[in-house]
Amino acid sequence: MQLCRSNRILARLVFLLPGFIAVALLAASSAAASADSQSASTSARPAGTKSPRLRVVAVAPRAGTVPGDATITVRFSAPLSPSGQPLMPKLMPALGGTWSEPTATSLRFTPTGAYLPGTVVHLTVPAGIKGADGAVLKPAVTRTYRIGEPSPARLPQLLADLRYLPVHFVSSRDPRAGDRGAQLRALYSPPSGRFVFGHGWPARLRSLWAAENALLLQGAIMSFEAQHGLAMDGAASLRVWKALIQARVGWRLNRSGYSYALASEASPESLTVYHNGVEVLRTSANTGVAGAPTAQGTFPVYERLRSQVMTGTNLDGSHYADYVQWVAYFNGGDAVHYMPRSEYGSPQSLGCIELPYAAAERAWGYLTYGTLVTVTA
Repeated sequence: MQLCRSNRILARLVFLLPGFIAVALLAASSAAASADSQSASTSARPAGTKSPRLRVVAVAPRAGTVPGDATITVRFSAPLSPSGQPLMPKLMPALGGTWSEPTATSLRFTPTGAYLPGTVVHLTVPAGIKGADGAVLKPAVTRTYRIGEPSPARLPQLLADLRYLPVHFVSSRDPRAGDRGAQLRALYSPPSGRFVFGHGWPARLRSLWAAENALLLQGAIMSFEAQHGLAMDGAASLRVWKALIQARVGWRLNRSGYSYALASEASPESLTVYHNGVEVLRTSANTGVAGAPTAQGTFPVYERLRSQVMTGTNLDGSHYADYVQWVAYFNGGDAVHYMPRSEYGSPQSLGCIELPYAAAERAWGYLTYGTLVTVTA
């Protein structure tokens, strides 16, 4: 049989290097098969077929009310591009923090600060985020959040820090004054610590803190509201929280100090006033007569007047119009004030706590808005 020159050369190569030629032929055969497969696959895809789209399958937390320091996680339907994203989700208003990729299919925002209570926050996951397979997110995905109430545990901490309570908050983790981000985060994740009573306060006030500290908080909030030009109702509204944060960051402390008044109906009747843990006044006083007793309990001062004409009806039905001075209302129509009497120390009023002039003037300076007045038997 005659072989052409090229065939003779091939035969000689097969004879001389059979192993090499076998491998080369196998590799060439495999490459050809792969090319045929890709060609068949390409020809099998109908014209105009779109690439798969990337989808957002979950956002946590869901839309609604969330804490101001919430971590946000966005989960996708497929792995994201490992080469990084040209676009990242955005929060409006902006908040300090970082976006990371904890898993191949998710992005997570970890805040370094926090939002104020009541803030409306918009999250946008933009169109254009890419998947590892080339898929693209379309269209953009949005969520809306409203920042909820802070932790109630943070309220007494802030009021104590700002000197609106007779206790001190002791904690190695309490954020420093100028760190706004840390102060905001503490609204939702309060630091651990303890409250310590200052020296010189009466046992009655200590027992109030232990059993009914809501009264102390109400009075403290009223005092804070009065000093910061807010409507005075003793409630921790969103406006109060915002003002507390501003005061704490700016280290604006209570200008009036902390006062407490204790009226005793034990004979002889008296009023004792404490300020910053020091007894500053002890004086004889008159409380209500049997037909119009002074209510016992603890109440915050809600109105202060240098003087006024008090009008009303006596127990015998006659009317009165008395000029009084140094007036501090604490419970309905009951007030601490000056009333001229021949003597003090026994029930003579129609519910008020009457004092001599000099004592009333001195007491009025300490009975600021929110000061608690306790009346005991």
